Amino acid sequence: MDFAHSERSLELQDTVSRFLDEHVYPAEAEFHEQEAAFRAAGDPFRTPAVLTGLKETARAQGLWNLFLPDAEHGAGLSVLEYAPIAELSGRSPMIAPESMNCSAPDTGNMELLAMFATPGQTTQWLEPLLNAEIRSCFSMTEPAVASSDASNIAATITPDGDSYVVNGRKWWSTGAMRPECKVAIVMGVSDPDAAKYARHSMILVPLDSPGVTIERSTTVFGYDDGPHGGHGVIHYDNVRVPATNLLGPQGGGFMMAQARLGPGRIHHCMRSLGMAERALELMCTRASSRTAFGQPIANQGVVQEWIAESRLAINQARLLVLNAAWLIDTVGARKARTEIAAIKVAAPRAASFVLDKAIQAHGAAGVSGDVPLAAMWAGLRTLHLADGPDEVHLRSIAREELRRHAPVT
Repeated sequence: MDFAHSERSLELQDTVSRFLDEHVYPAEAEFHEQEAAFRAAGDPFRTPAVLTGLKETARAQGLWNLFLPDAEHGAGLSVLEYAPIAELSGRSPMIAPESMNCSAPDTGNMELLAMFATPGQTTQWLEPLLNAEIRSCFSMTEPAVASSDASNIAATITPDGDSYVVNGRKWWSTGAMRPECKVAIVMGVSDPDAAKYARHSMILVPLDSPGVTIERSTTVFGYDDGPHGGHGVIHYDNVRVPATNLLGPQGGGFMMAQARLGPGRIHHCMRSLGMAERALELMCTRASSRTAFGQPIANQGVVQEWIAESRLAINQARLLVLNAAWLIDTVGARKARTEIAAIKVAAPRAASFVLDKAIQAHGAAGVSGDVPLAAMWAGLRTLHLADGPDEVHLRSIAREELRRHAPVT
């Protein structure tokens, strides 16, 4: 195993760190002021203008589309090379990823398009996404079925001559509420009589198509995730799209979903560790600057234990993620599926621990909007569910262990 960072990755890490220090952190207050003004005006999903300047700066510094390993469309970085950059972007999760055009769900959608899009789909959708001219959403989860088993997906993508007709109701289509969101990648049943994992397909649905209704956004612990684009509930009612909008092969929905989720889990996990690192810094600063019972709270043994356990948790999870990234690069995501499942549990678990202790160290301020910890915690809590609940990943890991130790017959 070799987790050493390449020279190019190290250079980019230095550039990203400077970009955060010189541009992103100073812009956070302005971002939230603009966000609050839009929300007060009844338009919470409008993009704060400060992001436009940050995107221009990031692009000028070569910090653009770094997540794509495809050298034709992205930076050509390996998953291992990009992992620490994703971690750095997680330190300001609402601003930094989008500033560098490396924010979900567009990252996963661009990866899908880079792998499976036709030339026409590339021109119509991938190139505008790569240039941040539009945004996209991913319509997979449904309110009427248990999403922990994705084979439950019941929306239909029915062939009809030179078209497909899409019917179904989706939710948690992150980003759908943004005015810039122009297209959804929808997953649904295209052949109900096929084998279990060949029944589903993915199709590109322009959101201005007749029959598409964006009903509302779901909240996360009361947060509407406004500038991030909300989490849309979308009704697809006899939406007719050209057959040329089918993404990849008919019946290839699950294959493509796995292709999308493998590297994407690395991105989510490393960003969560970036949040944890910033939370640990805030906890240490707070503990050193606050006095209670005659001494800085940093002198309290319980607080020192929180700090030490936080460092252990972050470092342990980071090594697991880097190991998974290295395996994806060397043997492929399919053979690294157990390690990917492991980090999907371990990284959010570690970051949740650190954020919880950082909130506790801040007292009442920790649960307020005066520091970023509460918003980070709310976003992070969803990662225990977002790419499948922790319990499903733990089951996968357990089954692999049982197979390894099964008696020889």
